[in-house]
Amino acid sequence: MATSESDAASTDVGRRTDFQETVRGGLTAAVLLPHTYPEPTNSLGQLLEDTRRNVDRALAQATVTPSQLDLLEERLLWLRQQYIFTAPVPMLSLLLTEMAEVTTLATQRQPAVLQIRLSEMTALLSTLVADALMKLGELQQSHAWYATARTAADDSGNLELRARVRAQAAMLPYYYGPLGSAVELARDARLLSRHRPTPTSAFAAAAEARALARQGDEAGAVAAMQFARRDFDRSEPSSSDDAFAFPERRLLLYLSGALTFLGRNRDARAVQQQALSLYPDDSGIDPALLRLEEAICLAQDHSPTEACQLAAATYLNLPEEHRTPILGARARNVIDVLPPAIRAARAARELGEILQLPSAPR
Repeated sequence: MATSESDAASTDVGRRTDFQETVRGGLTAAVLLPHTYPEPTNSLGQLLEDTRRNVDRALAQATVTPSQLDLLEERLLWLRQQYIFTAPVPMLSLLLTEMAEVTTLATQRQPAVLQIRLSEMTALLSTLVADALMKLGELQQSHAWYATARTAADDSGNLELRARVRAQAAMLPYYYGPLGSAVELARDARLLSRHRPTPTSAFAAAAEARALARQGDEAGAVAAMQFARRDFDRSEPSSSDDAFAFPERRLLLYLSGALTFLGRNRDARAVQQQALSLYPDDSGIDPALLRLEEAICLAQDHSPTEACQLAAATYLNLPEEHRTPILGARARNVIDVLPPAIRAARAARELGEILQLPSAPR
């Protein structure tokens, strides 16, 4: 019995040794001869090939071509040009129609380079929609659309566009508050443009300057105005017929706001007259905003009757479709800067009555 057990044990040891040698030899062969790995079975090989082809087709699939996007961008440029002089209500219909097409394309699978362009278009259109809503006094909707514009700009990865949308968004809190938000948005835009003097960096600095001026921060406003002028002078000239451009007349419009609320009325009037000379007749509400700031300067210079008369004439001379709540709010600023005792005077009362007239239909 003992001998049989010993023989069996020797046999087991021999088998394990043979197995270990076989494994060791196989591993050695695998290391020395990697090409001896077995090929995938036919079914696995076919699955790999079919899957790779499906991935390639998915990556190449698109519902729009670059040339089609070129045509779409041409239409968007036309809208940006029309926006300068078109009233907000009809403009909104045009913008939303174009937005529907861009959104349809953006929600479908597109190659990355095309998806970026669609995000840029979404940011531009959303900004113009937000601006039109702001003019109409639809503040909650305007705020939401500005947020959408920022999301789309961030998604595009376009640094210039990200800065531009934030500078534009600063307009809403500048006119309706809180002023701190206007300063923050404009400053963010300026920081995004740091070390690169462009029309956008000049725009951001000018927006920050006039918001700081309304807060009473004279030193900050003066410094921001200097940044704005410096960057504007160092940057390439902007088109004057594009709502997303920042030509000299818009720079002067923003500087007018800063100088007016700093009480530098002589400088403000000079800037206002220079800016008005650069605007054509059909330029929307910007010239009216400049004249209202001129009226504020008159009120600060103790000429209340002349100030109220200028504000009233400016408001009434504008086509009815442009008499939007933003213009009315700006005209009321003329009354706000008058001494309380003067606000009951005839000219101020008449201006208040004019501002009660129906504004542009929504």
